[in-house]
Amino acid sequence: MSVKIVTQVKLMPDALQAPALEATLRTVNDAANRVSRVAFEHGVPREYELRKHTYAELKARGLGAQAAQHVIKKVRDSYTTLKANVRAGNLGKEGSRRRRKAESKPITFRPEAAQPYDDRCLSWQYDQQTVSIWTVEGRVKNIRFACSADALTMLQAHRQGESDLIWRDGVFYLVATCDVPEAEPYEPDGFIGVDLGIENIATTSTGYLAAGRGLTRYRKRQLALRAKLQKKRTKSAKRRLRARARKEARHAANQNHIISKTIVTEAERTGRGLSLEELKGIRNRVRLRKPQRVALHSWAFAQLADFMVYKAKRAGVPLVFVDPAYTSQTCAECGHVDKRNRVDQGLFICRGCGVVAHADRNASHNIATRGESVWNAGRESRVPATP
Repeated sequence: MSVKIVTQVKLMPDALQAPALEATLRTVNDAANRVSRVAFEHGVPREYELRKHTYAELKARGLGAQAAQHVIKKVRDSYTTLKANVRAGNLGKEGSRRRRKAESKPITFRPEAAQPYDDRCLSWQYDQQTVSIWTVEGRVKNIRFACSADALTMLQAHRQGESDLIWRDGVFYLVATCDVPEAEPYEPDGFIGVDLGIENIATTSTGYLAAGRGLTRYRKRQLALRAKLQKKRTKSAKRRLRARARKEARHAANQNHIISKTIVTEAERTGRGLSLEELKGIRNRVRLRKPQRVALHSWAFAQLADFMVYKAKRAGVPLVFVDPAYTSQTCAECGHVDKRNRVDQGLFICRGCGVVAHADRNASHNIATRGESVWNAGRESRVPATP
């Protein structure tokens, strides 16, 4: 088994290389829009059929054979994604305005949208930290790239498959997929429960409390800035809103990396496993006041869980998901369940035994207990029955 990890490097093209990369992205995405119109007119045929309708034209427009193939595949994959979103209900019910808008016209690609490259179109020189890449102006060599030492080691050891060329805010990036083998999981000596929340992004049963006041202040400040820009309704305000959204996403990802690494490292160091809440439907099942709903929707909880999962797999840390129902209302000491036990956001007072505890800490202990039960139940099911 292996873990798919996305690694990003920053390209640093010179004054001659940058225009070639920019022209390439604009050309391939213009071609993708043409292919998309053909696909829409023909009822989105299979990739092989779509290739018969468009491949010759793409070659005549100056695209290389592999680039043309990638453009066609990119278009076909985008329609597959659209179909999956429609089927999953992500674009609303049948007849809704959003769904009609998505299905009534061809998919379009931005001039700077990502373009996939395989090893025939892109080669890496890790020692020199350069790449050689196909462009519409020919093969461009010795484009320097920058990344961390860990990312470079990851690329050298585990890069597999295609890489995507991305142009974001005037900067070029290459995003590569690395196929990293999973470590063999050890037999855990207990479990660390992780409770995800609003005031504190993550609280563990061992005492670690992530985020808290600093991150809460940051999120509130960003919310106020977004509201201020939204009121202006100008083009520049919308542009700044998009830039700020990307900045917030990067900040959230960085914080999630820090939190997940801290939790997984503690589990590995102590020889314990991790017990996480099952997040499916969390935004629908949680009942909150409007200010708290804003806080809930402004954090990438699923991303945090994903980071913990892949880091745990790399480290060999056993990990289980448990049903979070009533973990905030159950006393971790005596097991008494009462919704009145949760006095407020941070305080838990059991009406059965009288214990007073931090509400998130109490919930994390319940999640840890459930994790151990799930792990033991799974282990027992793997033991063959005695004759």
